[in-house]
Amino acid sequence: MLIRKTSSIIPLLVTLALLLTSCGVKKSLHDTPDLSQYESEIPERTKVNDSTFILEDNFLTKNRQGQWELYVSGDPLELGLKTGSLTRELFNRQEEIFVDKIDSLVPSKRKQKLLQKFLAWFNRKMYLNIEPQYKAEIYGLAQYASDEFNYIAEPYQRVMYFHGAHDIGHALQDLALVGCSSFAAWDDKTEDGKMIIGRNFDFYVGDEFAKNKIIAFINPDVGHKFMSVTWGGFIGVLSGMNDQGLTVTINAGKSDFPLVAKTPISLVTREILQYASTIEEAIAIAKKKEVFVSESIFVGSAKDQRAAIIEISPNNFGVYEVENSDQMVCSNHFQSAAYANDKKNRRHILESHSQYRYERMEELLEEKSKVTPQIAVDILRDKKGFADRPIGYGNEKALNQLLAHHGIVFKPEELKVWISSNPYQLGEFTAFDLNEVFREVAIDRIVISTNLNANRTKFNKTTAEKPKENETIQTPKSVSDPKANIAEDPFLRTLAYRHYQRYRKLRTKIMQAISSDGYVEQKRLEEFILLNPEFWEAHYLVGKYNYIKGYDRLALRAFIEAESKEITTVPDREEVERYIRKLRRR
Repeated sequence: MLIRKTSSIIPLLVTLALLLTSCGVKKSLHDTPDLSQYESEIPERTKVNDSTFILEDNFLTKNRQGQWELYVSGDPLELGLKTGSLTRELFNRQEEIFVDKIDSLVPSKRKQKLLQKFLAWFNRKMYLNIEPQYKAEIYGLAQYASDEFNYIAEPYQRVMYFHGAHDIGHALQDLALVGCSSFAAWDDKTEDGKMIIGRNFDFYVGDEFAKNKIIAFINPDVGHKFMSVTWGGFIGVLSGMNDQGLTVTINAGKSDFPLVAKTPISLVTREILQYASTIEEAIAIAKKKEVFVSESIFVGSAKDQRAAIIEISPNNFGVYEVENSDQMVCSNHFQSAAYANDKKNRRHILESHSQYRYERMEELLEEKSKVTPQIAVDILRDKKGFADRPIGYGNEKALNQLLAHHGIVFKPEELKVWISSNPYQLGEFTAFDLNEVFREVAIDRIVISTNLNANRTKFNKTTAEKPKENETIQTPKSVSDPKANIAEDPFLRTLAYRHYQRYRKLRTKIMQAISSDGYVEQKRLEEFILLNPEFWEAHYLVGKYNYIKGYDRLALRAFIEAESKEITTVPDREEVERYIRKLRRR
């Protein structure tokens, strides 16, 4: 849940920062990749309008659904430089949002400085665990990072740090940044026998962070072409598919807080997507990596016509496959024999919301005799509990927690993918056919220039962006397949959705009042509950506010009501029960 955020972990980080000022960080701070084998010059970016930029046959454009479509090609350094040049505004904005999030969690300037020292120490070995090609790409991307945040670290190191943010979000369970759900169906379970994979990526750093989604189409000099859903300043893969019909998505497992960063999981999946075409090849790549958190890598393969889950952690490795079945489900706990006796994993199953979402996916799949892309989207959008029971909007036991960065559906054997547009998984799912995307980009979605003497510039952020004289430009259009799009969730047009939006605004005010001893009128608290009456958290927050203010009778009534609802986790239920016992003793 999102109530008791960072109360214990931030002081721990600050304490560690005081203790761990090791000289071991110096090498990592001065590390730079070897770029001698790469061309360090790229053409100037041309700005067509505020939503379209081109760079030779590479481009960035915004589609009707508000998603940014990026196409880049080249060697590792070129990929980084071109991505940075084309997406610089999106990159700078995402970094600004991320740093603002850190500032809100650690408002003290003194503690921020200590946290910076901790980050340098924590990431001291990351550079040793990242492939040279991805270091070169990150370096190229970092040339377009804002100088505004150099107080955190120099651009190259800082962008590298941000690639570990997803992993740290998994480790810091108190931050509740993650809680992903994935499933696959094939053979008799789908309408045409071809595999369909659905997944929600519930990585939450705020609504602003999720606004500018980038659908990246990458054509590297070496390896497979692929697509992924990402954001500015990030080259890793969270959800993606390559031109061989191999898909990867990642789901967090239960992790201890790590004491040193190694390979970010998103760069492990990036390597799998770029170089693997089968499940066996994906496993071979993952086995060679040292990671610093526990993660499930959900792999679907057109060539194998099935899915498998690679379960990787700092001290263990397992693979989960199903026999005599035509479906697979994955939430946030491990299932392979390698983790059968893992106490941390078993406790996570018992205490978290992972098992509940797992069983809810099984229930929904059981209800559908044949899965289609539309049905997969319907499952990802499901906001209810077991047996369709209402459990409140925003409950982390729901598959759709109304906070996801994106939802995505793959059909690997046809190289088709559907990606949600804002908000959450509720907007239209935009369809893409990778066969057509990479073919059309190669043929006619390019810059047509009558002036081929385009200047080349070395790492120049400020070059002119206007078309040159006598230069004509064919503006790139969306590479989506609009006829195959899946319509927005009707929920968006309901009173219940408007109530939920109002609920979230009031929730922020009530949480601020709780943390700062502020004041909220009782009629506002009553309204808050009426906006989302089945959600236990609404009653809990009202109870906590009244408890702090000394309104014991009102607090007890709210906590008893919260106890009657579907509470997210065992620790959350135990906390509600503790408040009830305290109030009854008074």
